[in-house]
Amino acid sequence: MPKPPSTDAVPAIPDVLLVVGEPRTSEPLSALLELAGYRTVVVDRATHAGLLLTERRFDLVILDVTLPDTAALRHSRRLLAPDRPAVLLLTGTGEFLGSLPGGGTGRSRGGGPGPGHGAGVRSAASGRVAEVLARARQLVGSQQPAGWDGALRYGDLVLDDATRRARRGERTIELTPAEYRLLRCLLVNADRVLSKEQIGRHVWTDPPTDSAIERLVSRLRRRVNGEQPALIHTRRGFGYWLGGTVQP
Repeated sequence: MPKPPSTDAVPAIPDVLLVVGEPRTSEPLSALLELAGYRTVVVDRATHAGLLLTERRFDLVILDVTLPDTAALRHSRRLLAPDRPAVLLLTGTGEFLGSLPGGGTGRSRGGGPGPGHGAGVRSAASGRVAEVLARARQLVGSQQPAGWDGALRYGDLVLDDATRRARRGERTIELTPAEYRLLRCLLVNADRVLSKEQIGRHVWTDPPTDSAIERLVSRLRRRVNGEQPALIHTRRGFGYWLGGTVQP
């Protein structure tokens, strides 16, 4: 059975501290970040976040500025240190406000689209969550260890994040943007069954229908499996996974 590469061949997992009081914002955002390859810790109070920051290192802090105790973080030594984490600022509903890069550059990045800009999309919670993920990737997505070539692998399947192209052995696999996002999602979570809801949050901005997910998985399965041993599988009633023939 094909095995994923050893741990020294894959990128380190960025650690994200999510400090958000509203579960309707924190839960989908945490799920999407984990599907995208981040490791998250979720708290609903800034005072709790301050304690965690003294105990362990985070690459990114996502902070809900509407929390009543955010002053607890204002003078945090960890957030003032030269190797401080990047900080991404949100409202309680997940609207992006601005960010501070980590590592001491100290320059705030602007607050993104203003009121009314793209309102037909950005007013939806899923659109806001997708924007936060994009901002997180801008801040910490490039922090990869030396020697990693920017590709995700499982056995003879390779997905190059830089070129957004895939191959299996010597065979090139042409992908649409949605197929690329789905394959990346499956590779990051190799040997783990993902529900349709989890896949939908990662691949689409707006919630898709079950039939749309099934059609996309079917297309990608044909492209990846081809005439070779199957890597993309269905677990009836649960979802889909990428891996060997033994169900996780």
